[in-house]
Amino acid sequence: MELGLPDLLSLPKRIFMKGQKESRVKTTGERLRLFMEELGPTFIKLGQFASTRSDVLSKDIIIELEKLQDHVPPFPSQEARDILQKELGHSIEEVFSDFHETPLAAASIGQVHYAVLKSGDPVAIKIQRPNIVAKIKTDLEILKDLALLAEKRLEWASRYQILDMIEEFSNSLVAELNYTIEGRSIERIDTKFNHDETIYIPKVYWEYSTQKVLTMEFINGTKLHDKEQLKHKGLNPTLLAKRVVNSMFQQIFIDGFFHGDPHPGNLLALPDERIVFIDFGLTGRVSSTMKNDLSLFVIALMQENTDGMIKAIHRMGMVPEDVNMQELRRDVDRLRDKYYDVPLSEVSLGESVHDLFSVAYHHQIQIPSDLTLLGKTLLSIEGMVEKLDPELSIIKLAEPYGRQLLKARYHPKNVARHVINDITEFGDMLSGLPDTVQDLKSVIKKGKVRLEISIPKLDESLKKLDRISNRLSFSIVLLSFSIIMTGLIIGSALVSQSTPLWDIPVIEIGFIIAILMFLWILFAIFRSGRF
Repeated sequence: MELGLPDLLSLPKRIFMKGQKESRVKTTGERLRLFMEELGPTFIKLGQFASTRSDVLSKDIIIELEKLQDHVPPFPSQEARDILQKELGHSIEEVFSDFHETPLAAASIGQVHYAVLKSGDPVAIKIQRPNIVAKIKTDLEILKDLALLAEKRLEWASRYQILDMIEEFSNSLVAELNYTIEGRSIERIDTKFNHDETIYIPKVYWEYSTQKVLTMEFINGTKLHDKEQLKHKGLNPTLLAKRVVNSMFQQIFIDGFFHGDPHPGNLLALPDERIVFIDFGLTGRVSSTMKNDLSLFVIALMQENTDGMIKAIHRMGMVPEDVNMQELRRDVDRLRDKYYDVPLSEVSLGESVHDLFSVAYHHQIQIPSDLTLLGKTLLSIEGMVEKLDPELSIIKLAEPYGRQLLKARYHPKNVARHVINDITEFGDMLSGLPDTVQDLKSVIKKGKVRLEISIPKLDESLKKLDRISNRLSFSIVLLSFSIIMTGLIIGSALVSQSTPLWDIPVIEIGFIIAILMFLWILFAIFRSGRF
């Protein structure tokens, strides 16, 4: 019934759906989301990872995958106590003066418990689920096998290098299983906001942390998605939104290392309106090269330089060799015209990011995962800002950071560094040129030069040649048959009698066959549309 079969029947649906509620047909995205939810933690994480790949998946599927939640029932508190005691090497009573059996939150990889250290410091303890590492690694092996099989049998899977994406996802998920990596991410971002009185990052208690246990400072704040509580406590939503946006732009465009999941549930507001970031399991990086490419794109957009924009896209993503450059240039022209000379207050960051990724998706341009995560992060920020203050323009807040990015690109020190790097690379290339020529000379002498010729649509051309040769053969057979029949008719006329072979009317039958063959050739010619 869910496939929509009753809608295809001519009889009234009530006959076939008596006592049932009519259900609408689920979209591909919905089915995919429900399928991943049923398969468990690894596939939920895979769906969340896939939701960042706007360059690979269509918008309707992305929207559904973004709904994936990894909230699952908590595992028994006794198991949590056993894991905690084993990892710390002490009983809970020796380390904590208070430990809450009921978790504050539970997710697919672990759950968080509230506790109080002997020193009196309140802490949040993230404890990993028992045996989750083995389960996830088994799932990842299955995914790799499926990806390998898909690349061998499906052209689109090979084109998008699905196996590489699964490898990238596997590395990310395995890193998430190691809580010490998350702890280092917390401290790395904390060092950037040491002197910022508007942002607060929880402290990590390393003496009570391991790969499976992460003990952090407990912060009792108000989550930003709870607008009623924010209003009740007299907190200014506009100020909170500005502080979140400025801190995220600082992480992205200045520091190059950012919180990868800044949804309102991972952001708290303190009574003094400081912003607290929690849950650093997902982080992203913006390399100096990526910053450079982004600034090139912005400069080309400001100058209405389509070729410059295409060059920046080439640098940011993997453009297929067979891309239609004329069509790509046309789409980039449309993108440029859409945003040129439009006031910043009227520009939607989410829409502009989606437009850019749509162009990449349409032309099968592979965007680096860090850049797609950056796009998803910017969308999350804009969505949160719209809820806190719909009148606030995130693009206007980004303008100073964009200027700083452009200034950094053309700073004499950076220009000099790029020139020196280019000269060094050119020098290395020249120094290695004699060896390369010598190797090429040796290969040519041995007669081992390998020549590869690529002919676009070769299979289609061969099929056309086959059809032409078949028609020629058919025509020759028809001509030969006609000559034989003509000979029989002339011979019969000369001797003034019919020429039956084994009492069979050969001439009459041959005439019918010749007519049928002639009609078949005419039909084939007209069907091809070339006459």
